Amino acid sequence: MSVLPDVPTSTDAPAPTEAAPTEAAAIETDVLIVGAGPAGLYGASYAGFRGLRVAVIDVLPQLGGQVSAMYPEKPIFDIAGFPAVRGRDLVANLVAQADPYGPRYLLGQRAVELSHGPDGRPVVVGDRGTTIVAGAVVITGGVGTFTPRPLPAGEAYLGRGQVYFVPDPAAHAGEDVVVVGGGDSAFDWAATLFPIARSVTLVHRTGRFRAHRATVEKVRGLGVEIVTDSEVAALHGAARLERVTVRHRTTGATRTLPAHTVVAALGFVADLGPIQRWGLALAARRIAVDTRMATNLPRVFAAGDITDYPGKVRLISVGFGEVATAVNNAATVIDPEAALFPGHSTEKEN
Repeated sequence: MSVLPDVPTSTDAPAPTEAAPTEAAAIETDVLIVGAGPAGLYGASYAGFRGLRVAVIDVLPQLGGQVSAMYPEKPIFDIAGFPAVRGRDLVANLVAQADPYGPRYLLGQRAVELSHGPDGRPVVVGDRGTTIVAGAVVITGGVGTFTPRPLPAGEAYLGRGQVYFVPDPAAHAGEDVVVVGGGDSAFDWAATLFPIARSVTLVHRTGRFRAHRATVEKVRGLGVEIVTDSEVAALHGAARLERVTVRHRTTGATRTLPAHTVVAALGFVADLGPIQRWGLALAARRIAVDTRMATNLPRVFAAGDITDYPGKVRLISVGFGEVATAVNNAATVIDPEAALFPGHSTEKEN
């Protein structure tokens, strides 16, 4: 997964990271996980629990995938057993859970080619020259490559007040902030920044919102001003952003808002990248899987948001179950004598 350059590149969870090799290197492992987001990290832990050697490859320079890149400070509400957990903390806990099994992390490397060797094992080649031969591959690449949809009026102010993400809400203490968008991310950022910033205004081009109704009502209840049927027409300021012009889409009337930061939360354009050339059966630009989380390619499985099947629900919590299913089924492909279900973790000796 890749993002634009202003994405944060750190988490509270340092991880063993292999520098990209300068010469072609070969690695052998039992399971290669493509994607180091929450599903991939849990897959590394679960494969280790099964006694399998694990390598994890991801194009981002840090663990955590979309969570670390887009909302490390935001609370996540769909993790069983946690009323809410900060994105950064979720990633740190997943890394700590996998640590005892010694997964091999290959970060800052994109998986570009997939083939099968003479013995039937998958062979994945990274864009830095690394070749990984695995007993099975589990793809947990989230949405693949994601690029934020631009704010047309704000491109000249990237790095000078216009941002796509808010990696550190505290950095906006005392600022006037304008959030643009009508989805969950826009409303989440508004709610997160409201207690910190001097002012928060949300601007959306229509009066209808894609965000969950409860989230919208929460933001309204906080007292955040919501400007509808309007768009940000211009950004102003010399060295740094100082104010924005907002224009009503029907009447053309304009108003000026103070703004030190504009958060463009307009969604993303997703692309599977090289994965879509691997010969995988795709459905709606996602990887089609069966009930074993197996793809149409031998020894290749997938889990998490990148997959599609009838009734699919895209939640982090669902991805955890899917990757456990994928690893269990991969284990039986690697070793036909292995049990599909190895037992519960509580049955293992400490």
